[in-house]
Amino acid sequence: MIKGFSEETQPLTEYERKVILPIILEGLKTKIGKANAVTNKYIISRLRDSYKIDAARLRKIINHIRTNDLLPGLIATSEGYFLATTESELLEYEESLKGREEAIKAVRLSIARQRRILYEDAHKPKQGTLF
Repeated sequence: MIKGFSEETQPLTEYERKVILPIILEGLKTKIGKANAVTNKYIISRLRDSYKIDAARLRKIINHIRTNDLLPGLIATSEGYFLATTESELLEYEESLKGREEAIKAVRLSIARQRRILYEDAHKPKQGTLF
């Protein structure tokens, strides 16, 4: 789980694994190519009346599908989720993920530096002062 997002990032529930996951897999199997992409919002709108699902948990299910190789080639763009049809689409998506990974790391390192400035360095005696 990710601290501060415990509900959104908890492992899939039995209901999600046994009921929602198979439905999502069946639906996404048909989304071959960018032209057939489907958004998170659209999936939720189609399922919300009959199933208990929200956008955050759908993203968690998508993450589960990807990290367990349940639907190889499942990628996402601003158009939505779809199955890549070429290696270049997968490479492009992989590069996009690397960029996001690097951006998150840069923020994390900045926050660590700021914490040191604010809290660790604040407790050190200032050079040139007596106390």
